[in-house]
Amino acid sequence: MSGGDIAGLIAAGVFAVLVALLAIPVWELGKVFGELRGAIRSISDGTTPLIDEVTTTVSTTNEQLRKVDGIAANVSDATANVSALSSLVAATVGSPLVKIAAFSYGVRSAFTSGAKGTPEGKRRRSR
Repeated sequence: MSGGDIAGLIAAGVFAVLVALLAIPVWELGKVFGELRGAIRSISDGTTPLIDEVTTTVSTTNEQLRKVDGIAANVSDATANVSALSSLVAATVGSPLVKIAAFSYGVRSAFTSGAKGTPEGKRRRSR
């Protein structure tokens, strides 16, 4: 063996040691990537049912809001009907009641002044 052959063997040995030393971090990095893949799979498995539950909850909430909207519309209609009925009763009953009250006041006034014996026009006003 010559000096060049020995130098080549030494260089090959150093290269083999360097490759072995670099293989350890690459091997550890592979383990880290495996753990990362497992964590992502675990998160995905836990998130999928959660998203399904949120979707169901939002759907149920929308149904309930539709029901509440219908109830609010019915209450609004009932309020309008009660208001119209109240106006109708006031217009129908109110005016005749005022007329009856005025008539009864007039009759009472006539009877009370007739009972005193003094006609209405000749009464004196007290100052």
